[in-house]
Amino acid sequence: MCAMISALHHLKDSLSAEAGLHGPLVPLEQTNLFARKIMDLVDAQNPVHQIRSLDALQDYVDSSVLVPIDAQRTHAVFGEGNPHANIMLVGEAPGADEDRQGRPFVGRAGQLLDKMIAAIHLSRNEIFIANILKSRPPRNRDPKPDEIAAHLPVLYRQMSLIQPKFILCLGRIACQTLLGTSAPLGKLRGQAHPYHGSTLLATYHPAALLRNQNWKRPAWEDLKLLRQLYSAL
Repeated sequence: MCAMISALHHLKDSLSAEAGLHGPLVPLEQTNLFARKIMDLVDAQNPVHQIRSLDALQDYVDSSVLVPIDAQRTHAVFGEGNPHANIMLVGEAPGADEDRQGRPFVGRAGQLLDKMIAAIHLSRNEIFIANILKSRPPRNRDPKPDEIAAHLPVLYRQMSLIQPKFILCLGRIACQTLLGTSAPLGKLRGQAHPYHGSTLLATYHPAALLRNQNWKRPAWEDLKLLRQLYSAL
């Protein structure tokens, strides 16, 4: 017992000396510039600041009614994938298939998305996929401003915990929301946008590609740009 107490005192002294040289030890997340900048976008009183893991954040989403559509959903669609992913894909909101299964991008658009990421030699296991809204808007309408405002802090917390190096926005609403712009998607895609220490790219939503075949070629160019930047890490 004396030896254990002595060892603990030695460890405490060592940590104190380390703090004197380099400052106090802090969680890794707090040392990440991207994570700090992202959470600076969230009101200091928002409860997501106190959540320290993706599992706990998902529990919060599952049990919270932040806006009326949360009470109408079958399942919350939190997102899924690698919790340490270098690439995060962000859409606008779940659809009917996603609401039934509680998973993002599982309908026809999701099947196309799987083919798109496979074409650049990636898989769902390597990336993280989420939406701005965690609940399906009725009849798949566009998200309302108050719904985005209520759910966006959850997405920001996901980002701060995952700390992706690249964010690929799928569709106009996701891109305009994260970049804080009203510029059309056609002017936002095809380039890398600096994003709080990460890099954001934009492309067409897979559902839009199912409706308009002419957008598939530019979407492929966007994916190739993502692959090129990712390969250069």
